[in-house]
Amino acid sequence: MTVTFFVPRDSGALALGAEKVARTLQDEIVARNLDARIVRNGSRGLYWLEPMVEVETPAGRVAYGPVKPSDLASLLDAGMNEGRTHPLWLGPTEQLPFLAKQTRLTFARCGITDPVSLDDYRAHDGLKGLEKALALSPLEIVTQVTESGLRGRGGAGFPTGIKWKTVLDTAGERKYIVCNADEGDSGTFADRMIMEGDPFVLIEGMTIAGIAVGATKGYIYTRSEYPHAIAVMNEALVVARRAGVLGASVLGSAHAFDIEVRVGAGAYVCGEETALLESLEGRRGIVRAKPPLPAHKGLFGKPTVINNVISLASVPVILDRGAAFYKDFGMGRSRGTIPLQIAGNVRYGGLFETAFGLTLGEIVDAIGGGTATGRPVKAVQIGGPLGAYFPRELFDTPFDYEAFAAKDGLIGHAGLVVFDDSVDMLKQARFAMEFCAVESCGKCTPCRIGSTRGVEVVDRIAANIEPEKQIAVLTDLCNTMKFGSLCALGGFTPYPVMSALTHFPEDFRPAPVAEAAE
Repeated sequence: MTVTFFVPRDSGALALGAEKVARTLQDEIVARNLDARIVRNGSRGLYWLEPMVEVETPAGRVAYGPVKPSDLASLLDAGMNEGRTHPLWLGPTEQLPFLAKQTRLTFARCGITDPVSLDDYRAHDGLKGLEKALALSPLEIVTQVTESGLRGRGGAGFPTGIKWKTVLDTAGERKYIVCNADEGDSGTFADRMIMEGDPFVLIEGMTIAGIAVGATKGYIYTRSEYPHAIAVMNEALVVARRAGVLGASVLGSAHAFDIEVRVGAGAYVCGEETALLESLEGRRGIVRAKPPLPAHKGLFGKPTVINNVISLASVPVILDRGAAFYKDFGMGRSRGTIPLQIAGNVRYGGLFETAFGLTLGEIVDAIGGGTATGRPVKAVQIGGPLGAYFPRELFDTPFDYEAFAAKDGLIGHAGLVVFDDSVDMLKQARFAMEFCAVESCGKCTPCRIGSTRGVEVVDRIAANIEPEKQIAVLTDLCNTMKFGSLCALGGFTPYPVMSALTHFPEDFRPAPVAEAAE
């Protein structure tokens, strides 16, 4: 019987040597005359164990890791092809604690299937959502998505069904589906993992969206820093077209839909939907004033649905298993599951999909394992470079849109970056202002000028120049940026700055020069 090995082609695993592992494994298979094949799967999301090699056994998959090319000879000598023990043996993959504790709906196939095999995708419940959608009216599809409680996973948390209903009800000779795959937040990699590890679920979700609102064309807008994701998505699109999943007749129906990948240069502001549209239309990525909303007048002036990768990739399971099934997970108005991306100074960095509701402390301590350095956790930034810093005193906060908003924070794209007690929060506040200054599109004054002034004010605090007065100026400046900026780049920059100032005031009051020198 042919033995199947799995070596990830995910860029996180590739960065840690997975390509050399795959080549060396293939050489060993040939040299030993083994009846075996290698499947290049996506990552399971346990990045501290990458490259993680799996082998299919009669009892299920068994994992080994992290594997170096030099380990493969001893692994095969020990009987890795039969799942036998070795110092790098991790055990049955599904029983690994980090995986066993998860609720994988959106990422159900990630790391399991061959990303570009449509047969493999179908064998693991792929296309069931699309098939069920084709039997429904557009309004019935929209109703399912609305009743599921799915909200935008890109950061804003806006109800997906309401956005779709608006586009459905808006007249237009042509409509578009735009997938925002411009994943630019620090500590986030969920979109990339889907595109590299399960691209067909995104294709399926976008196609369902097109049928629901009457759109026949979709665009995936991503960044040039994601070459592996771009390659896998394009390969999957070719397969989907050949199989009739995309094209003039979706799965033999009367609906037409096709998708194209467009690559941007990596401007952070192009993660904002209107700046993304400007870039997609071939212009410089500058934020548009609203109204009109993109749902009324979006891409090329036509009604447009703009959703994040995870939002669209969550749609197939909703159509397949029903709105009530999906809505049963979560808490409050935060329904379904959320892919937590745990990064920074943390012991177990990776992707953990779970229902909304775990506390921040449970995520950082129980799942993330605390800091990699072993030092105490000082702060966790949630929601990317524009997210607030939460101290341990707020670790009882449940992971929920409204709960975080009540503590002056935001979930954003669900990226968590952990810092130990060696971090200087004054420097982190300066970084937030500098980041905004560098990434600003320059259209509005509060963002363009405010961020530059913010860097100067923080530098004066660091130099101990009238720190109390400068703190007052910084607070006033953040207030102006928060309420006066045209988009979230300038409007959310105050979150990291003010949270650092509020929760870590000691870092904003440097010791006098004479005292510091002693």
